Amino acid sequence: MTSYSVTVYTDGGSRNTGNVKGGHVLPTDKAAWAFLILYENQKITGSDSVFGATNNQMELSAVLAALRELYRMKLNQENILLISDSKYVLDSINKGWLQKWAKNNWINSSKQEVKNRNLWEAIYKALPYFQRITFEWTKGHANSDGNNYVDKLLNQTMDQM
Repeated sequence: MTSYSVTVYTDGGSRNTGNVKGGHVLPTDKAAWAFLILYENQKITGSDSVFGATNNQMELSAVLAALRELYRMKLNQENILLISDSKYVLDSINKGWLQKWAKNNWINSSKQEVKNRNLWEAIYKALPYFQRITFEWTKGHANSDGNNYVDKLLNQTMDQM
């Protein structure tokens, strides 16, 4: 069993008023992401917001922002556990889809361009700097204190918009 020196929680969300069948994110819809890095006795957080972004864009943005902060803090060589409630993000990384998309010029198995390509490309370029990172899923809005913390943080960020 791997012992992790750094634990990271990420989350993204969107108050998508068009979130109905056939609906779209409106330019006025609030969206935000947040991360929590636990290292030694430190709690490092980050959060930001935008208008008109999807939940998936925010989930990706949270992971990317956390990776950038870990690198900035020179923690990228530590044993890192990154926990997210987004199967969209985690399956793409853990099941090798991200590697396949990059190899296939960002075309997915349905012969379509990968959605959120710019964010996926940035994550793909960042990951080689993290040799000992594990990505793990947690059920959202359940009994994960770290996940609940970042969910609350991103909602506070949206409230301040």
